[in-house]
Amino acid sequence: MARDFLICAPHVLTMDAQNTVLNDGAILVRGNEIATVGTRERLARENPQVEIQELQDCLLMPGIVNAHCHSGILRGTAEGLPVWDWLRMYIDPMHRVLNAREAEAASWLCYAESALSGSTTIVDMWRYMHGSARAADTIGTRAVLVPYVGEHPDYDYFETLETNEKLLEDWHRKSNGRVNVWVGLEHLFYASPEKHRDFIDLALKYDTGFHTHSNEAEIELQEMDRRYGKRSVHVLKDFGFFEPRNTLLAHCVWLDDSEIDVLAANNVGVAHNPVSNMKLASGIAPVEKLLKAGVAVGIGTDGEKENNNLDMFDDMKCTSLLGKLNNLDASALDAWEVLRMGTIDGAKSIGLEEEIGSLEVGKKADIIAVRTDTPRMTPLISDGEFFNLHYNLVYSTRGSDVVMTMVDGKQIVKGGHLETADLSEVISEVHEILPGLFERRAAFLSENEDGAVSPV
Repeated sequence: MARDFLICAPHVLTMDAQNTVLNDGAILVRGNEIATVGTRERLARENPQVEIQELQDCLLMPGIVNAHCHSGILRGTAEGLPVWDWLRMYIDPMHRVLNAREAEAASWLCYAESALSGSTTIVDMWRYMHGSARAADTIGTRAVLVPYVGEHPDYDYFETLETNEKLLEDWHRKSNGRVNVWVGLEHLFYASPEKHRDFIDLALKYDTGFHTHSNEAEIELQEMDRRYGKRSVHVLKDFGFFEPRNTLLAHCVWLDDSEIDVLAANNVGVAHNPVSNMKLASGIAPVEKLLKAGVAVGIGTDGEKENNNLDMFDDMKCTSLLGKLNNLDASALDAWEVLRMGTIDGAKSIGLEEEIGSLEVGKKADIIAVRTDTPRMTPLISDGEFFNLHYNLVYSTRGSDVVMTMVDGKQIVKGGHLETADLSEVISEVHEILPGLFERRAAFLSENEDGAVSPV
């Protein structure tokens, strides 16, 4: 049985409803849960027999929730195209030739990178996800696994509802509840209309969530209008995709007010992907309108190929800056709002706000420690008029400043070192297998110079 311990640091950001900050704070961890949060002096006095773990020059906060990601190993090799052309020429051809070993290696790499940069929960849409589950189980991250399903003759090289159900049977709520499986659909266009109800029924059968991409690029709206005579969110609602326990839509860049109202009324979560949306020139999501309407908005990195890193601190900064630029308002999307999007609101967007996202009694012990003794965190002012911990976290911190990552009460990163896997082996495996993937993709493109079939 795991022993209780106190983890102490000069600063603790709880991200509770009041954004409470404790100086000289401590967290009592009991098993995989948070038993008490308070000052170091009080908790040490009340628990004299408990082991104390001191983290000097650090700030404790909830683990970051990456609300939308794709494992991958194409970093820096899929550049310079807008989203639908990018899918046609780079991504879908890769999916055509991807094998299970390559897919699993990608998840090991991405989950390791995520843990090292402070993400304790990752929503990953990927392929051959039994390998992803093994990676999450061993590395120790909390994962929502969402297979890339395509149920359409043009996309018969993706996962299927059958393989999605097999993953649900084998891995849903396993690894002490850290691994959850949802029903996934790459995009509505990747499924034949007669298959739509099958996705919903599968999610309802297993009482789990549903995740897809929507409203990512303006061209999608034209195709939705051509096919269905409606905007994307209305089409999804009419087909029943908002019936499952949780529905999470990635991107939601091109929304009108009526769609925002529908999302709010149906408790649909949104994963905002600022870096990806900038890189693929997709546009700027109306995050402020979504938040004002009461929509739970999390932040996602998207994949390594459309972001080039999985550092959620980078995405939090871009979330705030894009909001300011979009509104020409320097007060828009302030640091507290963005920190909540990266923690408790991100948890809410995936229906896990009762378990993770803040440092509160009874929640899972998903905690990270961020260095505060770096030049970019200086000056650090923890009280008074010029209190700046939240500003420094959003605008100055990098994922490399994370020195400890704890998930479910277990420290999977200590002193900035991954404890649960050999990082050099993970990287070596990617380098070994990558040439074969590129060769097979090149062979496909040599016979199909226009790439894969485009949905639009």
